[in-house]
Amino acid sequence: MTKKILLLALLALFIPTGLIWINPANAALPTGNRVKDPYSILRNSLPINQKDLRDIQHTLEDTSDLVRGNRWPAVSKAASRSQFLVNTRKPAILEAIPNKNKGKGEKILKDLKEDLTSLNENASQKNKDAFIKIRRKSLQEIGNIEALLLPEQYPYNIPSEFDNLPRLLGRASVNIETSKGKMYAIIDGYNAPLTGGAFIDLAQKGFYDGLPMNRAEEFFVLQTGDPKGSAIGYIDPETKEERHVPLEIKAPGKKETLYNQTFEEIGLYTETPILPFATLGTLGWAHSDKALDDGSSQFFFFLYEAELNPAGRNLIDGRNAAFGYVVEGEEILNELGVNDRIISIDVVAGSENLLDHA
Repeated sequence: MTKKILLLALLALFIPTGLIWINPANAALPTGNRVKDPYSILRNSLPINQKDLRDIQHTLEDTSDLVRGNRWPAVSKAASRSQFLVNTRKPAILEAIPNKNKGKGEKILKDLKEDLTSLNENASQKNKDAFIKIRRKSLQEIGNIEALLLPEQYPYNIPSEFDNLPRLLGRASVNIETSKGKMYAIIDGYNAPLTGGAFIDLAQKGFYDGLPMNRAEEFFVLQTGDPKGSAIGYIDPETKEERHVPLEIKAPGKKETLYNQTFEEIGLYTETPILPFATLGTLGWAHSDKALDDGSSQFFFFLYEAELNPAGRNLIDGRNAAFGYVVEGEEILNELGVNDRIISIDVVAGSENLLDHA
């Protein structure tokens, strides 16, 4: 029996109710989508509702599998459709952009139109490398337009019982330096404001600097954030008590974020969270096996393994809070172990979105 098959058999017997510090327990596997690209997940999780732009985005994203399979007639058809959508739906997209941003939107749409023309040419020539490069640029342009559509006010309600906790009302990005190399991650406060807020707050405090990897399970998770000493979380210097962050998960179709409820508890057995554990380097918040609201500082990197954790069918969606994604340098996660450590986590953008309380 190979190592992977043995691990799969063990995971089938011991599926955790949440990513915990102690013992796992039995539960069923949720179903879900197959999107594995972190940038795609982050684009789709933005709180915007502009159907025309989403149609263009999804048409381009769906070419990933087509290109890998060298299905060039289908690739050319998708590229042509993307170009057609931009040409015909440009007025509707511009109409949705606030007046103060229309100039920026017009310029980005012009660049996007030119890039999609080039994309079509490379699809016709079956030029895979050029096609992938231009598609990536086009999707970045779509993401930039979507950023212009974001609401000025944070769109969701955070329960007043958590008013004393920091919150990230938007997004932030961080450089994570480890003993094996550097990574770059985007933290999503739209869908995980309290979890993202706790992480960014602690990163700014230098809390994680020098901490070791205290848990490493091959093909599953790599965990850190356990401070030196007897405490297992962040001790607030004012209250002298451990700060606790509630379990926080945004579900599709739900107006508000769920707090301290797993998907199983509310009957969402086959649903996939807005922020799924679907790719190598998904950032998740750890809590104990005794409570959902006692996560404090420990977080983990999800070590995506296609054979053991297929996208949308992993062990922890709906049981733990995902709060961001490593989007650059994620390959070094497969080299890290318990003998390694976090050197530093530096916030490089989005710090203005952090509030220390309501």
